[in-house]
Amino acid sequence: MTGGSSANDRPRPRLVGVIMSSASLDFAIRMRKPPDLFELRLDHLVRMVDELENKLSRLRAPLIITARHSQEGGANKLALRERRDLLSRFLRRAHYVDVELRSASALRSVLELAREKNVRRIISFHSLKSTPGSRFLRRKARAAKAHGADIFKVATRTDTPAQLARLLAFVTKKDVDLAVSGMGIGKLGAISRVLLSRAGSVLVYASLRDSDIEGQMSLEQLRAFGIR
Repeated sequence: MTGGSSANDRPRPRLVGVIMSSASLDFAIRMRKPPDLFELRLDHLVRMVDELENKLSRLRAPLIITARHSQEGGANKLALRERRDLLSRFLRRAHYVDVELRSASALRSVLELAREKNVRRIISFHSLKSTPGSRFLRRKARAAKAHGADIFKVATRTDTPAQLARLLAFVTKKDVDLAVSGMGIGKLGAISRVLLSRAGSVLVYASLRDSDIEGQMSLEQLRAFGIR
């Protein structure tokens, strides 16, 4: 797919509520109007996996599971084996599994099992200190597609208008036949999520009760901007 598409051609972006603590899990269970999806940050939830497993059936939206690499914002400095075990344990409950591009080869067994179980695959890239240029991001997107991605998720530092413009340009004219979820982190992170949702980003992530991600808006804030 080359070039941009009109707003009328784009599917409605789906809202993702991020669960990263016992408090946010209990809040998610009580929600009268849940988001389209919940993301389970298993790297944050590693010490409460039994509680998590017992309560998952009470969540009223499909699940994304991820166990984030420590160099891309993951908590608790989990070893590769720990991350693989967590993802494998919860894969049967998942609608999507999210694996970083840097881990895609090492976690190939998880991605292959996901394909066998019809769990869709998000391959992600997090640049916590900068926003690379569009050419660099297109290479990452092509690599994600080669690993079987259904969605390429990209989160980059957006402290300046120039950084935000680079990320927006990539999402708008990604030149790769692959769905993209784009989001900014930092001073312009909040507005980036609104702009990118209107530029074709397919998933918009929101905090529920807590967040350690600068620029991540709450579900209520995103809905107030008309993202529903």
